[in-house]
Amino acid sequence: MDQKDTEMNEKGVSSSTSGVVVQVREKKGPLRAAIPYMPFPVAVICLFLNTFIPGLGTFVSAFTVLCGARTDLPDRHICCVFWLNIAAAFIQILTAIVMVGWIMSIFWGMDMVILAISEGYRDQGIPQQL
Repeated sequence: MDQKDTEMNEKGVSSSTSGVVVQVREKKGPLRAAIPYMPFPVAVICLFLNTFIPGLGTFVSAFTVLCGARTDLPDRHICCVFWLNIAAAFIQILTAIVMVGWIMSIFWGMDMVILAISEGYRDQGIPQQL
C-alpha cells in the first residue's frame, strides 16, 4: 500500500484493496417516519388522491395505521402515529394554497409507493437494490 491508501484507510474511507464496509442510514423526522408501509395498490391510490386533492391520500393512509400497517416508529403507540399522519394531512391541506402543501403531498404519496415497493421486496425475500 502506498502513502495515499494508508491515509485514506485511517480516515475510514475504503480503498479498492481494503475490506472496509460503510453503511449509511437515513435519519427520518417523526412525520416522515410515521408514513405507513401499505400494500402497493393502496399506496398507489393514496398517491393518486394526494396528486389531485392535497392531503387526502395522507388522511386515508392514517387509517391504515389503525388497520395494522407498520411504520418506522415502533416505539410509539398506534394512536400517536395515527395523529401524526392526520397532522401531516392537515399541514398539506393548509399549505396547498401556496403550492407548498401540494408539492409536499405529491412527494408524500411517492414516499408511500416507495415504501410499499420496499416492503414487497422484503416480504418476498428478494434482495433490495438501494
